[in-house]
Amino acid sequence: MSKSLARVAAALDAAGLDAQIIEPGPSRTAEEAAAACGCALDQIVKSLIFLGESGRLYLFLTAGGNRLDAALAGALAGEALSRADADQVRRETGFAIGGVAPLGHLNAPEILADPRLLEFDRVFAAAGTPRHVFAADPRALIAACGARLGDFTAVPVP
Repeated sequence: MSKSLARVAAALDAAGLDAQIIEPGPSRTAEEAAAACGCALDQIVKSLIFLGESGRLYLFLTAGGNRLDAALAGALAGEALSRADADQVRRETGFAIGGVAPLGHLNAPEILADPRLLEFDRVFAAAGTPRHVFAADPRALIAACGARLGDFTAVPVP
């Protein structure tokens, strides 16, 4: 088991989340993950990492079909944001892009969650690698990772 996968498993256990880590198949994109998990696209939790002008990292947990609106996200963060680069994401969170979990970070970023996730009984999030996910109740997951809900998504394009 990889270090990042083990860290997520330990964080899930410590949070008391009823979640089992699985390896469903390719899950680098939300579409691939939904197909592999046999769920709706919006049940996939996309983990998007942004860097604030202050140097602070922000993790936006977004429903799979939604797009992040940079202006709304920046307003919630209280500062201008840009995409964090892969090296910084790995150094700060301990995860590679494509496997960033909502919890188990080396240095926890501020976490904001898309309210759309609450419309499901179960959502699927990355478990520390691009190949592993876990399913959890979205309310329990948001509480466990200390996320705050916020409106930061653009209207999906049909």
